[in-house]
Amino acid sequence: MIIQNNDPSCFPELLEIWEASVRATHDFLNEDKIQEIRQIIIDGNVFAHADIYTFQNAEKKILGFLGLSKEKIEMLFIHPDFRGQGIGKNLTHFAVNERKILKVEVNEQNIQAVNFYKKLGFHVTNRKPLDDLGNPFPILQMKFTSL
Repeated sequence: MIIQNNDPSCFPELLEIWEASVRATHDFLNEDKIQEIRQIIIDGNVFAHADIYTFQNAEKKILGFLGLSKEKIEMLFIHPDFRGQGIGKNLTHFAVNERKILKVEVNEQNIQAVNFYKKLGFHVTNRKPLDDLGNPFPILQMKFTSL
């Protein structure tokens, strides 16, 4: 079940899911970089600056979440224990079909995410050599065109 969830009381749980997901998929980040980004998320209150949609099971446990701006998918993180169950696909279809969000940016080194979005109909439109923090982690800008 997908629900809008901008309640700050769920932000610690979102942070836990973010960190677990990053550790499972972002093998190009070292421990210091993960902790640095984690602190930026906390200090910048990042979750409060996006429309957050959570995917919950029948017991209302959050299994993954989607963060949207007016223009793009800002974040999509699924707890590693629940990957491969269609949660990311459902959240992405929600973004595209219900919210009409057709853009996403993905770390080029996160091959799993790049392939995931390509499989769902996104195509690379541009490549930035640095991430938004100026780190040497190239970003692929992608746009949904069709399935």
